Amino acid sequence: MPTVTITVNGKAVTREVEARTLLVQFLREHLSLTGTHVGCDTSQCGACVVHVDGQAIKSCTTLAVQADGSAVTTIEGLADGQTLHPMQEAFREHHGLQCGFCTPGMIMTAVDFAKNNKNPTEAEIRQALEGNICRCTGYHNIVKAVAAGTAAMNG
Repeated sequence: MPTVTITVNGKAVTREVEARTLLVQFLREHLSLTGTHVGCDTSQCGACVVHVDGQAIKSCTTLAVQADGSAVTTIEGLADGQTLHPMQEAFREHHGLQCGFCTPGMIMTAVDFAKNNKNPTEAEIRQALEGNICRCTGYHNIVKAVAAGTAAMNG
């Protein structure tokens, strides 16, 4: 079995994995980081989005061996202790969630989007979230949360 070393949320971890182990499985089953969700197994819902080397990716279609040597940030790694990340705080403040299943992936996608979009329009936010599915909402509060989180992140 191959061995992978991945820095996850700032901590280096080394594990033996089967070559077919998906990154989402590695995070959830090997590291017990269950904030990254599996919603579809087909890369359509976005519940599994994490950051690999600073870029948002869908971890349900990425092998753990592909992330060997990379830095991975999950939803658990965004907050600074008890202080929520600005995007997490915006989702809380603007009620950008209902059941919460899609929320980690939405937030991880939104954080990546906000890095390169300082003052996005509603249409740009909606387009950025096209790869994330929420089955509970009409996205209105999610869009408001992303706008507020983007503004907070970009000062």
